[in-house]
Amino acid sequence: MRILVTGGAGFIGSNFVRAVLADRFAALAGAEVVVLDLLTYAGTLANLTEVRDSPRLRVVPGDIRDAGTVAAAMSGVDVVVHCAAESHVDRSIEGASEFVSTNVVGTQVLLQTALEVRVERFVHVSTDEVCGSVETGASVETDPLEPNSPYSASKAASDLLALAYHRTHGLPVCVTRCSNNYGPHQYPEKLVPLFVSHLLDGRPVPLYGDGRNVRDWLHVDDHCRAIAMVAVGGRSGEVYNIGGGTELSNIELTRRLLGLVGVSEAMVERVADRKGHDRRYCVDWSKIRAEFGYRPQVEFDDGLRRTVEWYRRNRVWWTSTSPVAA
Repeated sequence: MRILVTGGAGFIGSNFVRAVLADRFAALAGAEVVVLDLLTYAGTLANLTEVRDSPRLRVVPGDIRDAGTVAAAMSGVDVVVHCAAESHVDRSIEGASEFVSTNVVGTQVLLQTALEVRVERFVHVSTDEVCGSVETGASVETDPLEPNSPYSASKAASDLLALAYHRTHGLPVCVTRCSNNYGPHQYPEKLVPLFVSHLLDGRPVPLYGDGRNVRDWLHVDDHCRAIAMVAVGGRSGEVYNIGGGTELSNIELTRRLLGLVGVSEAMVERVADRKGHDRRYCVDWSKIRAEFGYRPQVEFDDGLRRTVEWYRRNRVWWTSTSPVAA
């Protein structure tokens, strides 16, 4: 089997690539991997250092919006795992054009190429943010999409494109929508690595608003395991929510990070809230549990502790890749 992973040098993509090449997913054992990545600020070959010499890995630097590059990378591929995306909400608020171009146009180019080369499965990796803020309960896969940021709107559009290619052309597409990921190799602009890098440098952490915005936290290893399940056995045209099972307010998460680094709450700096800041995300992941037996395996406190230790041990990685932490 040959798998194309778009954004395979980024956070989620590189964790998935390393797991496949380490044969952690029995159904994908021995698979060859092609990484297509533009290697922008959040994607770096340093994320693939431990597998860079694998004879089963080929890296194609390139843009998912370029049809020729995509066609060359997808040649001979059986499965596409589409992780490539502009993904930071704050950046999308500052300027939305790159998000629309990459997330919508880039996805369309990939879908069209996948149709032409007749891939066996196209897994479109999306986010719980397309469902908008959920005050109570949990979003199910059939709920209407109500995105509130330019980022989530661009992802919602790409979800709909992917499903449209299934309905119109019969392309074997599955869409996954995950909750907030954390773990090693995450660029220090998202909450966990940003706060950890600040605290390790002795700098205060910027907490939005009242800190009561709630997110469900999912370790990247559990997310990648779920993606592999869908890549192998997902039903075409279906959406699968992937949750972590740990809901925390941002202030609760911040306090856990303060404790792990060993500093006081004096290191918290309250800042003006983000525009259009969704109050709560929560997805119902009973569908993927029922179909594949998926359950998160990484206990949150242990996963968070190991994540903090990874950033502590890998200062060179985050100081060399991140202007935020420099």
